[in-house]
Amino acid sequence: MNECRIIIMGFGSVGQGFAQAIALKKAMIKDKCGVQLKVVAAADSSSSAINQDGLDEMLLIHSKNSEGNLTAYPNDGTNISGLDVLDAVEYDLLMEATPTNISTAEPALSLTLKAFDQGKDVVTSNKGHLALKFKEVTETAKDKGVEFKYEASVGGAMPIINFTRETLASCGIKSIVGILNGTTNYILSRMASEGSPYDITLKESQELGIAETDPTQDVEGIDAACKTVILANSLLGIDATYDDVIVEGISNITSEAIELARKDGYLIKLIAEVSPETLKVSPRLVKKGSSYDVGGTLNMATIKTDLAGDVTVMGLGAGSLETASAMLTDVISILKTKY
Repeated sequence: MNECRIIIMGFGSVGQGFAQAIALKKAMIKDKCGVQLKVVAAADSSSSAINQDGLDEMLLIHSKNSEGNLTAYPNDGTNISGLDVLDAVEYDLLMEATPTNISTAEPALSLTLKAFDQGKDVVTSNKGHLALKFKEVTETAKDKGVEFKYEASVGGAMPIINFTRETLASCGIKSIVGILNGTTNYILSRMASEGSPYDITLKESQELGIAETDPTQDVEGIDAACKTVILANSLLGIDATYDDVIVEGISNITSEAIELARKDGYLIKLIAEVSPETLKVSPRLVKKGSSYDVGGTLNMATIKTDLAGDVTVMGLGAGSLETASAMLTDVISILKTKY
């Protein structure tokens, strides 16, 4: 039986979601792919649990949530963190789920490049290193002969990167236009349905855990702009970075503006546009009943192709398990290719 030894870096909500997904699906993966998944290390910003023989995924989650760190994992909890974790155990695949950093791309950039140098495959949900240094990171993976996959970095559970590359492989991609941030879509949807002002709706979304305590990356369009860069590079071949995107968020949208739009049969949505001519994230009017009329934390994107016309995809754009599902799909793809 083949074995794939995994390190999970970033044991926040997405990292825990991935651990849960492995616990739920490793028997299925073993049966279908003939590969046994084994988590040999998991780490947060200051602690880790490491065991070459494998760790219990649900016990990792319990230890982290009960004590706030992974040193609480019985017998195998340590204070090893950061790049040192990659030297502390033999592994085959790095799951990189640390928080997005749009200033320096760290720690994702260093973790990813070190894994490549060690000849290891990487699956990431992170956007920072891709938004700032997409070409460097992807070309390094090619040079090192390793797999690098990042479906979860755009749209959570909404299939777009792998879908476009594989299912639409015969098509040239002209543009992608869509809703790429679940938090802002939730806020704007609630403002439209309830007539509530922005600040109250934002507070509600924070209380529900949909918006972060510091919601800046979401509400100011930064998260969607990062995803715009990733789609531009990966699907349209545009050599772009975050600085190439025109960005406007939703914090200035009033309930009065939403009501005026509603009376004319429109909604206001935060829309990302990706084309050779335009890289832009901004609030726009969309027709009620159109494909852009999606509520809650749903994401959607319309892919304009030369052969298949317009193809629209949709899926949950937020949620730890939903995002983890995209990461696990990337893992399965690697297993089918390399094992």
